[in-house]
Amino acid sequence: MSVFLEGTILGFSLALLFGFGPAFFALIQTGIHRGFWPGLLLATGIFINDVLIVLISLFGATSILHEPAHYQTMGIVGGGLLIVFGILTYKHKTQLKEAEDQNIEIKSPHPLIYVGKGFLLNAANPFVWIFWISIVMGITSRYGTQKIDLFLFFAGTLTIVYSTDIIKTFAASRFKNFATNKFLILINKLAGIALVVFGIFLIIRSIFQF
Repeated sequence: MSVFLEGTILGFSLALLFGFGPAFFALIQTGIHRGFWPGLLLATGIFINDVLIVLISLFGATSILHEPAHYQTMGIVGGGLLIVFGILTYKHKTQLKEAEDQNIEIKSPHPLIYVGKGFLLNAANPFVWIFWISIVMGITSRYGTQKIDLFLFFAGTLTIVYSTDIIKTFAASRFKNFATNKFLILINKLAGIALVVFGIFLIIRSIFQF
């Protein structure tokens, strides 16, 4: 089995087993409320952060987990950021139908805002760091200093992860034409609640280390 193919298998596993965290809810909410392209930009920010974490891990940043205090701090800070994102998402008021009825053009945020939000949302989740660091440690022990094999493996993994995020965003954006204003508000609130709950869980887990 080729190294790239092994990486794609890991990518599918990640999408299925870990694909319903904060990033998933953010992608769905953005895809429905803003459309495909803003959702794609959000997914791109998430992808860039994944690549950065893998690169940092490959260059020896796995020492971050050697001290329990480091993990605890990362969990508390990450959980706090997720709670902030959740509250802002929950309070966000959709204006889709009103704008359509009154022919008012809603001013969209700058594209880099979506990329930055995706980047920070992914970076705030310590489980993402732990997962990638763990994978890098395992794969590095297998392939050693064979840089080509390492590159091919993670290229396959990250390509699949990014592709599945794009598919999620596209599927969510298709519901936009059928969504009522109340439905979009409900999506915002559910996404916001999910982010807050996940953030609280991360903080509690980091403090008590269970």
